[in-house]
Amino acid sequence: MAARHPISLIVLLSFFSLPAFCQGYTNWIVGDTADYANPGTTLPGIVLAGGGGDNDQAMRWMLDRTGGGDVVVIRASGSDGYNDYFYSELGVGVNSVETIRFESGAAAESPYVINRIRDAECLFIAGGDQYDYYAYWKDTPVEEAINYLINEKGVPVGGTSAGMAILGQCYYTPSGSSLDAGEALGNPYHPDYEILGCNDFLDVPYSAYLVTDTHYEQRERPGRHVGMLARIAQEHNTRSFGIAANEYTAVAIDEFGLARAFGDYPEYEEDYVFFLQANCQDEFLPEVMEEGVPLTWNRGRSAVKAYALPARPGGEGTFSLTDWQTGSGGEWQNWYVQDGELMRAFDTGPDCAAVLSDLGDIVSGQQLILFPNPTSGELFLQWPAGRKVEGVELRNAYGQVLRREAGAVRELSLQGLAPGVYFLEVKMEGKILARKLVKD
Repeated sequence: MAARHPISLIVLLSFFSLPAFCQGYTNWIVGDTADYANPGTTLPGIVLAGGGGDNDQAMRWMLDRTGGGDVVVIRASGSDGYNDYFYSELGVGVNSVETIRFESGAAAESPYVINRIRDAECLFIAGGDQYDYYAYWKDTPVEEAINYLINEKGVPVGGTSAGMAILGQCYYTPSGSSLDAGEALGNPYHPDYEILGCNDFLDVPYSAYLVTDTHYEQRERPGRHVGMLARIAQEHNTRSFGIAANEYTAVAIDEFGLARAFGDYPEYEEDYVFFLQANCQDEFLPEVMEEGVPLTWNRGRSAVKAYALPARPGGEGTFSLTDWQTGSGGEWQNWYVQDGELMRAFDTGPDCAAVLSDLGDIVSGQQLILFPNPTSGELFLQWPAGRKVEGVELRNAYGQVLRREAGAVRELSLQGLAPGVYFLEVKMEGKILARKLVKD
């Protein structure tokens, strides 16, 4: 297992030219500076990395598809930290690795930059600020070159953090402040939704009406991601989709639409990726979606079907993007929003046409009271008098059961649990009362 550390910025071999800088970019190259004339067989593929640090197994998967050719890294900040990582540290032979850092939009018109991208056998988009990528590349020859690599030349293309954020046919590229979950669900038309676009930038296979998100649980982004899916569904009157990755994990999608999750689960229990889809009921749009009003997207506690997939070192966990139903190694969950609060129901099964209403009403604030919430340790439970309680389950954000108690439990200890978001379910007379809680 690779050590978890920030991306190295050590420069072992670099190339710089003053004319290149004057044209709006800086570049560094390691290996053969000539275009690789006789690459082996290349295979298409998309790598979506959640940021925080690179997953070596996913990056080897990507480099194995280059046919030993040239790798180009594009970015708008930082330096050449990927050059030696890709060229020598992962043990996969490639002809060269070149990093091109865009200093301005002028580089998107540079013949040198365009030719280097189009001639690559692999392209990787580094982290940074996705608005820079949107501003520098949209409707330019760089956009055309990236789409050419993905859809015509058929080479692997990957991205991490901001790079992952633009590798979907829908994308979120804010020019200023980034949405948080409270803003996204408290006001589905919050100004920080700018810019949420669809079908006018990169053309990535298997990603129709799909928006990605990164640094997922670490930055509490599930709420804003569901808010984006609600916006896309409402504005385009179609089911929306999402892929999300926690830090240090990556999703590798092959030419057949099979997605593999790479990470270090179970050594790191937070190593999960998520595949989200708006439900396939006839009525799937949000029930309440108005400017300045908290979002409600419930649909029988089934507004969004989520496949939570542990990311393992060998990429054993899979999910098919051809049908969005077939998965191996993960768990189906239902995510829904009631009055601006994101909730999750666990172990729900893949049938997104089914709803959970038959389990009873789930109105968290009126039927189940938790206090104090947030809590530093002890949690007290209160529910309607005269009801027979069958048991209580406490789960983390990934659906793992952390505490399970039979009978009418009125007090629950959270001692020993890390700070974060948890979900409590009380099973009562054929109903499930659910609440989200925060351990501080």
